[in-house]
Amino acid sequence: MMPAWLGHFMLRLNGMKIVDHNNGDWPKKCVVPTGPHTSNRDFPYGLYIRAAVSQYIRFVGKSTLFKGPMGAAMKWMGGVPVERTKRTNFVQAVANVFKEREEFKLCIAMEGTRSKVDKFKTGFYYIARTADVPMVFCKFDFGNKVIEFSKPYYLTGNVREDMDFIYRHFDGVKGLVPENSFDYDPEVALEGL
Repeated sequence: MMPAWLGHFMLRLNGMKIVDHNNGDWPKKCVVPTGPHTSNRDFPYGLYIRAAVSQYIRFVGKSTLFKGPMGAAMKWMGGVPVERTKRTNFVQAVANVFKEREEFKLCIAMEGTRSKVDKFKTGFYYIARTADVPMVFCKFDFGNKVIEFSKPYYLTGNVREDMDFIYRHFDGVKGLVPENSFDYDPEVALEGL
């Protein structure tokens, strides 16, 4: 992991500041839903942020990114490969990683794409629920030049209620590419929950 001073320097260089409502006192295990994810440049920002808050937050990526020399670099940076070509129980596999480790924090972009979406993927929610760990939300608020980490949110078990809370937390936050940012419409986003 890069040193904290370098993470802070890179964020300042890009005009960003961090607000960590945990003041460094994070849970040992948590899912870190992050959004909005609107650009490839979100990835280096994630590395700067992780260093600046001194938390080894891991991330998931397509298994094809973990092949050859690039794969070694991805693992070194904290990547966890995800098999997308076969039907696998990804939620249970990641929940098992949480159970096997004493400390594990996992960042997941809720949209699952950099394009504009009407609803979030729900894998991050079911991972947290299956692993019985809280969530620490991370807003990439480029509109206000702030990266913000919430206090831990513990799921209620009511999917609709939890997802409504999550949607409201991220509603209207502008990503690096503002037109791809998420706007909450409960009728669309909560359909089927």
